[in-house]
Amino acid sequence: MPGAALIACLPVGAAWAQGPVSGSILDGRSQQGLPGATILLDGAAVGTTDANGAFQLPAVAAGAHELRVTFVGYEALSQRLSGQPEAQQLSLALQPAAILTGEAVVTAQRANNRTATAYTNVSREELNRRNFGQDLPYLLDQTPSVVVTSDAGAGVGYTDIRIRGTSNTGINMTINGVPLNDAESRGSFLVNLPDLASSVSSLQIQRGVGTSQNGGAAFGASINISTLDSRREAYAETQNSYGSFNTWKNNVQFGTGLVGKYFTFDGRLSRIATDGYVNRASSDLKSYYLAAGYQRQNTLLKFITFSGREKTYQAWNGVPEFALTGNRALAQVSIDNYEFSPEEAERALQEGRRFSYYTYDNQTDNYQQNHYQLHLAQGIGADWNLGATAHLTRGFGYYESYRAGRRFSAYRLPNVIIGGDTLTRTDLVDRKWLDNYFYGGTFALNYQPKQNDKLQATIGGAWNRFVNDHYGEVIWARYASTGNIRHRYYFNDATKTDYNAYARATWQILDELGVYGDVQLRHIDYRIDGVEDDQNDVTTRADYLFFNPKAGATFTVAEGQQVYLSYAIGQREPVRSDFTDRPAGDTSAKAEKLRDFEAGYRGSWTLPLLGLRSTLRVEANYFYMNYRNQLVATGQLNDVGTALRTNAPRSYRTGVELNGALALADKISLSANATFSRNRILNFRNVIYDADYNPVVDDVARTTTISYSPSFVGAATLEGQPLKGLRLALLGKAVSEQYLDNTASQQRRLAPYQVLDFRARYSIRPSFVKEIELGLLVSNLLNREYSANGYTYGYLGASGRQETFNFYFPQATRNFLASVGVKF
Repeated sequence: MPGAALIACLPVGAAWAQGPVSGSILDGRSQQGLPGATILLDGAAVGTTDANGAFQLPAVAAGAHELRVTFVGYEALSQRLSGQPEAQQLSLALQPAAILTGEAVVTAQRANNRTATAYTNVSREELNRRNFGQDLPYLLDQTPSVVVTSDAGAGVGYTDIRIRGTSNTGINMTINGVPLNDAESRGSFLVNLPDLASSVSSLQIQRGVGTSQNGGAAFGASINISTLDSRREAYAETQNSYGSFNTWKNNVQFGTGLVGKYFTFDGRLSRIATDGYVNRASSDLKSYYLAAGYQRQNTLLKFITFSGREKTYQAWNGVPEFALTGNRALAQVSIDNYEFSPEEAERALQEGRRFSYYTYDNQTDNYQQNHYQLHLAQGIGADWNLGATAHLTRGFGYYESYRAGRRFSAYRLPNVIIGGDTLTRTDLVDRKWLDNYFYGGTFALNYQPKQNDKLQATIGGAWNRFVNDHYGEVIWARYASTGNIRHRYYFNDATKTDYNAYARATWQILDELGVYGDVQLRHIDYRIDGVEDDQNDVTTRADYLFFNPKAGATFTVAEGQQVYLSYAIGQREPVRSDFTDRPAGDTSAKAEKLRDFEAGYRGSWTLPLLGLRSTLRVEANYFYMNYRNQLVATGQLNDVGTALRTNAPRSYRTGVELNGALALADKISLSANATFSRNRILNFRNVIYDADYNPVVDDVARTTTISYSPSFVGAATLEGQPLKGLRLALLGKAVSEQYLDNTASQQRRLAPYQVLDFRARYSIRPSFVKEIELGLLVSNLLNREYSANGYTYGYLGASGRQETFNFYFPQATRNFLASVGVKF
């Protein structure tokens, strides 16, 4: 048992004998307890206060320590603490912030213990412990209901996150209240913002519909990211990692602290590079973050700009099933059906699970995304504050591909005549471009009374516009016909205007009972003009108006224990491909609607365990997400072979999320979560193709499992501190089987997997720098071979049988990252 082995390694005796520290954190004005305040010991988060503002540190080692308490809207408090054998009792009062913080901008979208929703807060300190250079989804892998995957196999480059089985197209992401999801595809491409986690001050994951958000509706979850924290003391630090597959991360971070009493300046420069686990799946990622702030009494003005530039070798095609299994008979089926040439199939068999389809040396994706945000937080009297943001995101880039034997007509070029021969095809290299602007503004007016907080309310909204040019160019051809360099063979532009307004309030009717209400009105106008790369006219006009109400209630059943329930409606428009991949004039895709019911329990206790004062936290959440017209793949293809999505009239996700944590002194902790769910489409009819490539729809409709929706997802972290400054952790992850399509076929599935990681961090504080930290992350410690993502398609093959072609994205076997961090 790995957990038992780690516990056995922890020292006993004198270290366990240190006395506990307990107390309460109070509002400095009202002297009422502050629930949810963060407690940090020597810079590491060790707990939060309960519903009454109380906290417990079961044991504090001998020697001098720094105890730090933070809470949104209050001045942070730091106090020296000396570990002693006897128990210590503290009562600490936080003063409301004399200077308004940037949290006024993001709290409008954050959930709390009054909003009756399922959520997880992740602090800067927690992210820093997990951050060795992998993308943000991998840093969230231990949170409830989360499944992550990487095209290149090792968490750097193109990564994806699913929550409750919903991909990132159904996860609303915001940075400082500004939508991050692409307005057309609704995907959040974090590869464009490498090392973003190093600049995050706080992060919240809401599961389900959650609170009203700017941007698209949350159809599985939302992730709210804040980078608005201001550090009032000057700092400089660097983080450097190296590991398997020639993976490098280097960054420098710096800040001036308060300059001239009112100004702060912060910055970060980062580079991450890797060869990738999959052959040739390399990434070269660069980013920066710069912020300048002005703070005076009730005014905060902050300008932030951050940018990322990525160059990744394309690993989007995945690995064919026969390469994973070494099955030559299956490889021959692919050859017979012209999926692979004999030479390509042989290479796939030789490279195995690290096979990369592409060999052209510049088969790369190249994209840059520049973000500009201007934030204002203004206090208005004692109880009101206004948060407002103006923003611009500039994105541009292309992916370059070598194409063999392409028809001239597909690129709007005439055939080539050489002598008496007419050539209709050529090898060429093309680039498909995106060139876009996303701009607009958001606001939130918050009512947060200092003396009596029974009623809290927010009125907010946003207006955003997205303008995007899609076009393709031929940059080289073996036979160029009449084309010039950068011959443009298609062009279309898209404009999407989105505005929303919402109002939300919580009212504590009784000391034990609170109610919550939230209504949102959202309007979308979407227009496309021009032709796509298949030369089809994709002109589109779509207009939507959504009304999304939400309501809930919370009830305190005992000290530190709460039950809640909520009901919410979310609606969203189809994505770009639901319009462009259909035959010209087909506008049958309908908007999707989700009715989400959530009910849960939260509890925390202080327990005498093994003679030690320990803390236990338990959460349980039940969800029922009932969809109408959910867009799902049916197996049908358009005239160029692209998979189409169709509205399924009825589908649902339901399940239970369990989450708990036990802290045994400050030396060892165990946290775990598990999600058990059932994910179904009702009356589903699959589509296959006959020998003449005509679609054949199943005669019988049936209930089937939604693709990429495991019935079980679990995670556990066992962490201990055997020596001062040394923290060791084992991190486990388990995911049950997933289906690659909606047929629930055992021939089209991802096998279940279990993965164990090991993490170690050791920090020292020498006299010449503030801190040096050494870190080691060993991923997939048990060297499992597994795949976390894939796709499938099929048709009537050359043999006359229905053939299935599965492709997978294998994840790396045992690998490591080692880091050195220095704070000056």
